[in-house]
Amino acid sequence: MIKFRDLPDDHPDLAYSPLLRAAVLTLRYAEDNGGIGLTQAKAFKRTFVKWAAEHFDWPGMSSEELFRYNKVLNEYDFPPLELLHFLLLELKLGRHYKGEFRATKLGKTLAQQEGRLFDTVIPFYVLNIDHSSYGRFDEKPMGNWDVWLNVLNVEMDSGATDHDLYQVFYGNDASWRERAAFASCVLLPLEWSGLVFRKDTNRDGQNERHYFKSPLWRSVLKLDTNEALKGARPH
Repeated sequence: MIKFRDLPDDHPDLAYSPLLRAAVLTLRYAEDNGGIGLTQAKAFKRTFVKWAAEHFDWPGMSSEELFRYNKVLNEYDFPPLELLHFLLLELKLGRHYKGEFRATKLGKTLAQQEGRLFDTVIPFYVLNIDHSSYGRFDEKPMGNWDVWLNVLNVEMDSGATDHDLYQVFYGNDASWRERAAFASCVLLPLEWSGLVFRKDTNRDGQNERHYFKSPLWRSVLKLDTNEALKGARPH
């Protein structure tokens, strides 16, 4: 069973989580502004989507990048915000009321307690959400988080490409859709949570994605393979 360690609200490694940062900003914005306006389809209005794109500092999705392809931004044009909206409602940290999104009492409290907010949002997001439901494809990779996290704990200790990681779990015989499903359902949630970070390189004209464990991974995850890694590292 995967366990997350409790971190104090001022723990510096919490800053590595884009999703936590976005949750804090959204809940505080809702409280400070008396709510966030909703469209008739119950999505955040464009005014807030624009604000979120400018303030979330989301890796690979700067406001400049997003507006390069869109004259205006709707919630679905900014996938992390669309996901966050769902999570805040699902976890009862926010609610819809009279055409607005408002932070609940619990949401207002946790917006000031980042360690507790992380513990509420991130394990639920990583371990309990069907990540194929918001990806490009319906395919789900075979496996479970207990296996994925314990193996990744070893394989990413010095960094690894998405191709190499896929091979560790499933071998060489795979379609690009199967590799994309693995990246979307396993690597992307870890990246959005801040547990891993990615560096893209170009090698011989081929783009490579290298994944590394962040300091947050090492601070918060209790894994069976942690002891094996301790024994393998030089003292």
